[in-house]
Amino acid sequence: MTRRTPLYQRHADRDADFTDFGGWEMPVSFDSIRTEHGAVRQSAGKFDVSHMGQIEVTGPDAERLLQRLTTNDVTALDPGEAQYAAITDEEGIMLEDTVVYRLPDGETYLFVPNAGNDGAMAERCQWIRAEFDLDAEIDNATTDWAMIALQGPDAPERFAEAIDARYALDRFEIERTDVAGVDCLVAATGYTGEDGVELLVPADAAPAVWDAFDVQPCGLGARDTLRLEMGFLLSGQDFDPEEEPRTPYEAGIGFVVKLDTEFVGRDALEGVATEGPASKLRGVQLIDRGVPRHGQTVTTADGEAIGHVTSGTMSPTLGEPIGLAYVDVEYADPETVVRVLVRGEPKKARIRTTPFLDR
Repeated sequence: MTRRTPLYQRHADRDADFTDFGGWEMPVSFDSIRTEHGAVRQSAGKFDVSHMGQIEVTGPDAERLLQRLTTNDVTALDPGEAQYAAITDEEGIMLEDTVVYRLPDGETYLFVPNAGNDGAMAERCQWIRAEFDLDAEIDNATTDWAMIALQGPDAPERFAEAIDARYALDRFEIERTDVAGVDCLVAATGYTGEDGVELLVPADAAPAVWDAFDVQPCGLGARDTLRLEMGFLLSGQDFDPEEEPRTPYEAGIGFVVKLDTEFVGRDALEGVATEGPASKLRGVQLIDRGVPRHGQTVTTADGEAIGHVTSGTMSPTLGEPIGLAYVDVEYADPETVVRVLVRGEPKKARIRTTPFLDR
């Protein structure tokens, strides 16, 4: 059964176009992807991201459980701080990327799986709890919360106006704040490369908080083009344990792997860190006419296959065709010229580091 967010009726009333995403009926766009993308890059936009999971972990061994679950160092978090991390299996293959929050009370940890993965990640927590005999409570609280992202260069100012107070959050901080009379968790995080916040709101109060921000509503279409310009990963597309099995080092997020911790998959990743991955995720920017798309082959000028595209679009900001692709390490240096097979035709492209934008 397809799930709906607490803001579904708001989107339907606004005549949004919907699609199924991770088992959720989500708005793709309200006006146009270009309009919504431009609003976030130039001023501010708001997104319903309630399809993201929310798993709460509490109890005496909550920190130890998350230290086993995620690749980053959870012990480094003070109350009111967050960090980006990967979740890997015993072979070091990414199951998920996530943000882990230590809430302001200092006792509760919250991590956010991607759409449709909340059940699997709650089960993963339960397995780790049993495997290492840990004393912790695990609560899949996804249906208890709505999640709203306010993003763009004007987002901090718009947020401050809504709460009638000065915006004072640093990146990856989280605090409790009253918004439209609702007690919310507000984090200085996002998926667009712009300034902004993500708000965790009690589900029944979501419409009031959504209405508190008079900015452009944005759908999944703009969210995808915005994240692609920044080179941010999309779970299930840029990595997937079945269809696109990758380590964090291949996927370009080796910086979240702390090998001096005891997370599941550490031993396997120690070998990858020493030897280096055989391929790496890189940006590609087409020189010839065309748009890179998921699944297209990347080759040398002589037609030798050296990788494949995982994500691609026509960048609304740059007006250039861009994408992400795994390529063999010997071709992964920036400015290397390759070919992307677009409808079977080799199109000249340049390897790029990400982000594509200076943010």
